Amino acid sequence: MKILVLNGPNLNMLGSRDTEKYGSLTLKDIEKKIISEYQSHSFEFFQSNLEGELVSKIQTAVDHFDGMIINPGGYAHTSVAIKDALADCSLPKIEVHLSHLANRENFRQVLLTASSCDGYVSGFKENSYLSGVYLLEKIFNKE
Repeated sequence: MKILVLNGPNLNMLGSRDTEKYGSLTLKDIEKKIISEYQSHSFEFFQSNLEGELVSKIQTAVDHFDGMIINPGGYAHTSVAIKDALADCSLPKIEVHLSHLANRENFRQVLLTASSCDGYVSGFKENSYLSGVYLLEKIFNKE
């Protein structure tokens, strides 16, 4: 499988952000962990703090990838544009979150973007990404 891993705003700050919620690994560390755990797949990693860049990447993904992992960061709760781009994208998609959103603030309980994905994983720090890849495998192979 060729998998696109999209990361939204502030995820470039991992490693120095609230490590209790987000873990101590940097985004580059998480990328290395994904590649190490899933050597039979190829990955492209993309991070942006800009909503439009994420929308553009989603819109072109179907021509280049077999599946998508997305951590939209704070846009998960606010971005109709990303939600709509995900809804129009026919790839299997898993949304992931490092922190346990059910234990967070009330405004984080609304997940606009997750409803346009096949499902979401929350609360397992970097293992949320690894779980997302595992689930994409299952969807792709129709297991």
